[in-house]
Amino acid sequence: MQLTADFSKWRSATLLADKSHSAALAKAMAIGLDSVLRCAKWWMVLGLLQVTYGSLRDRTANVQVYSLNGKWALRNSNSSIKLYGDVPGCVHTALFSWGLIKDPNLRFNDIAYKWIAHDEWIYSKEFTLSPNIRLWQKVVLVCEGIDTISTITLNNIPVMKTQNMFNRYTIDITKYALEKNYIEIKLESPVEWAKEKSTNHSYIIPPNCPPDVQKGECHVNYIRKAQCSFSWDWGPSFPTQGIWRDIRIEAYNLVNMDYISFMTVFDNTTSQWMIIIEPVFDVVAEKPLEGHVTVKVPDLFLDHASYITIGPGKQTYEIMIQISENASINLWWPSGYGMQSGYDISVHFNMENDHVFQTTTKIYFRTVELIEEPIEGSPGLSFYMKINGVPIFLKGSNWIPADSFQDRVNSEELRVLLRSVVDANMNTLRVWGGGIYESDDFYSLCNELGIMVWHDFMFACSLYPTDDWFLDTVRAEVAHQIRRLKSHPCIIVWSGNNENEAAIATNWFSIPSSMREVYVQDYITLYINAIRELVIKMDGTRPFISSSPTNGKETIKEHWLSKDPYDNHYGDTHYYNYVTDCWDWKSYPRPRFASEYGFQSWPSFSTVAQISSPEDWSYTTNFTEHRQHHSGGNMQMIDQAALHYNMPVCGDPIKTFRDTLYLTQVMQAQCVKLQTEFYRRSRSEIVNGLGFTMGALYWQLNDIWQAPSWSSIEYGGKWKMLHYYAKAFFAPVATSAFEDEDMLYIYGVSDLLKDCSFKLALKVYNWDSLIPACETVTEDFVIKSGSSGQVYQEAVSGLLKRCNNSSRLNAVLIYYLLHEGDIYGTKNWHFFSSPKDAEGLRKSNITVSIYQMNQGTYVFTLISTYPAPFVWLDVGNVAGRFSDNGFLLTEYKTVIYFFAQKPTTVTELEKTLHITTLRDIY
Repeated sequence: MQLTADFSKWRSATLLADKSHSAALAKAMAIGLDSVLRCAKWWMVLGLLQVTYGSLRDRTANVQVYSLNGKWALRNSNSSIKLYGDVPGCVHTALFSWGLIKDPNLRFNDIAYKWIAHDEWIYSKEFTLSPNIRLWQKVVLVCEGIDTISTITLNNIPVMKTQNMFNRYTIDITKYALEKNYIEIKLESPVEWAKEKSTNHSYIIPPNCPPDVQKGECHVNYIRKAQCSFSWDWGPSFPTQGIWRDIRIEAYNLVNMDYISFMTVFDNTTSQWMIIIEPVFDVVAEKPLEGHVTVKVPDLFLDHASYITIGPGKQTYEIMIQISENASINLWWPSGYGMQSGYDISVHFNMENDHVFQTTTKIYFRTVELIEEPIEGSPGLSFYMKINGVPIFLKGSNWIPADSFQDRVNSEELRVLLRSVVDANMNTLRVWGGGIYESDDFYSLCNELGIMVWHDFMFACSLYPTDDWFLDTVRAEVAHQIRRLKSHPCIIVWSGNNENEAAIATNWFSIPSSMREVYVQDYITLYINAIRELVIKMDGTRPFISSSPTNGKETIKEHWLSKDPYDNHYGDTHYYNYVTDCWDWKSYPRPRFASEYGFQSWPSFSTVAQISSPEDWSYTTNFTEHRQHHSGGNMQMIDQAALHYNMPVCGDPIKTFRDTLYLTQVMQAQCVKLQTEFYRRSRSEIVNGLGFTMGALYWQLNDIWQAPSWSSIEYGGKWKMLHYYAKAFFAPVATSAFEDEDMLYIYGVSDLLKDCSFKLALKVYNWDSLIPACETVTEDFVIKSGSSGQVYQEAVSGLLKRCNNSSRLNAVLIYYLLHEGDIYGTKNWHFFSSPKDAEGLRKSNITVSIYQMNQGTYVFTLISTYPAPFVWLDVGNVAGRFSDNGFLLTEYKTVIYFFAQKPTTVTELEKTLHITTLRDIY
């Protein structure tokens, strides 16, 4: 959001908020580096950080740090189980590491291990503090993440109760710290605690429990913890308990810098950039402290110095520095639009000529605007993002937690997943509101890779209480997370919740009319009066929307609860339809922004086999029913697939199961492909007052365990067929075809920043021949930058007639762009009939040879005798990805590359390779 006249109002509001909410801001310190702190002294790695968050600042002798990470004793409530557990970590992974339970994801273990979350667990540790820590003026215990309901005692003295997984707790233990210390963190059952809160509430807060098919726990909306941990329609019920992020002791005299954040804003009135630096100090001294600060950005020739005075207690200080108008600023751009440029900045505080705090990090310059304005020829308002003044179509998916147990998630796994985002031509992820505020590594990687983040606050698919205790902990949570995350350029919008406006507007929970106003007021109290108020006061650099889906400005006009949050004339829309034929493009809405849509599939056989037994390997076993958490989901996949494909038929039940899993991926990939192509075509069109679609975020990117879901990447990082398709349908320049009353239309869409000239090549093949029945190349045409539009049309009957009198049943169309004589982008296809009705479709008898091209890259050469749809190459659990997969093969020789993530061999690849085509399953 560019700096306008409103900036001065926001700045004043921010300073006011810092004073009026000092208690909440005292907790607004950042989450530490989870994985790094476990393997190195943290002050040695600060120079490697790309962004500085709360407590991540260069230390001096003025602050002493004693890490409590590592091994802790762990026992249950009656001490019948005693073991050691890693911190950061949780009870489930500790039990698993000692062999006391099997892998929680195995078969039916989500049910078998429910007892864990119903018990109480106690972490304890003995440690010694040297005099240069315990005898300092102030000693604090810093808990970056306690999951969730706990009582913390130090030397048998209760020092804190926690009730929010997302908060950072800073506890003054100056009076209690000894040379020999004993700390205990007693974790209550989150299930029982939530149940008690529900029982004691004066009225019901729906929903009480998840649907039975999810095998979950009840009353998750009463506890500030990952909402999906009590179960979801794609995930298990594992209500974790533990110390899930860093824990340490800090000691200091006079003053400590608890937190520092950086923002950059553009002042339209002066046409200059400004840097805003916000440190949070804890001043122990009883009188104000004086000092000075120096700020240096060498590449911008910035060398700023000023005096500062800080009063006693928790204080937020603001430093505003104007960048010279002569400075040339390299901006941070989303992936596909430019570089992710950043600048090294160092900030040096010298207080009382003795207490020194120094931070070295990166800052980024970018603006973000949410554009909601009238559209010519359409009622309603637009809904799209401008980054650095450029309208951008948001292409991507929705992110859920990468694991039920966060201590299993490491930087390497995050990089594999996030690298898969940009490698599939995506530029956006929506961090969904039923999960967690992610690790520092997640946001740093998004900065580095140019992934824009639409960020929900952690509320989803429920109504919530608004008792004082609940609002207090939510305010502390939100203040903490804003302080921790607002330095990241990748975050482009804050959203209050997932689907809760829609839940009230469309009465998901059958609320009696007499109670509706109570829940409406609760909604406004929580998301508008509490969360929105904090966002506006603490972060004026990015927009806030109250919910998703929402009607944006229209929702505000309707007093924050629109009559129809799914109105496609406004805001964003969630749309799911598993009954209607997904090939029928007319069934899809034309929203301003599609932020959720999708279809389920099963993961590949190699992934399912890891957590199942041979007796489970049928589509109708107890296991496959148990693993499906979406009501009717398994049959919905089969019914949708049966509209266009033959069902697997084989005497071998395991092959039938494997083929069925493959077919669900074919169905999912083709359905999401067709829907996404429709949304991209709608970018520049208004049809019957609808269109001008400027975003497509399908549900969902990743999986939390091995199960059927809407994901395009399986648990463990393996790409489904859908993800390979996403790479094509999200390409910067893409084409898509559809029919209307026997007329074939082909559209081109471009995300390029300049107009570009192309030709269109079309080839019609008969299913029984690799020789085209006919070929056509058009004259040059231009696809304008940032637009979509028709580039070709022809009557299907005429096209088939001139292609050797082909018929709809025996022909398929391949089409692609040419630029300066070369193929540009990927080839696309259009079926003239359902493949199940195809005439002449034969088994292709594909043979493969493999050789190693270089370290980590292998060449697969496919030889085929006939065209083959949906060719799927699978190398089991060999980590890596193919250059293309699930493709329509129409050539005698096809070369595909495999990029191994870990060392492998040609022999291993030959042994594990399994090829499936559509004709092979029946």
